[in-house]
Amino acid sequence: MGNETYICMNIDYKSNKLRKILTTAVLIKREYGTMAKKVSQRMEQLNAADNLDVLISLPVNCHSLTGNRQGEWAIDISGNFRLIFEINQNPVPLKSDQSIDTILVTDIRILETTDYH
Repeated sequence: MGNETYICMNIDYKSNKLRKILTTAVLIKREYGTMAKKVSQRMEQLNAADNLDVLISLPVNCHSLTGNRQGEWAIDISGNFRLIFEINQNPVPLKSDQSIDTILVTDIRILETTDYH
């Protein structure tokens, strides 16, 4: 064993209720019904990711939002249904061109699951 440091995404939740639902298999099934498997998959992917760049590289359509949802990000669950989160780092890591340095984003806060379309 070397001195490798294992980094994983730090996930916070907007509320304790949301944390409980999204981290308990029985509650995921109860809350999301036919979408429960997809919600569970997305949570597994979030928990396995080292940073936002990893999420963006997955075939789950992880993308930043615009307009009145500026500063929020979405991951597709199914159809128009999305898991919404925000970067939970202050300051948000930026590149020299002022774009978000997604490799350095390791802290997110899940806000909701919704169909905002």
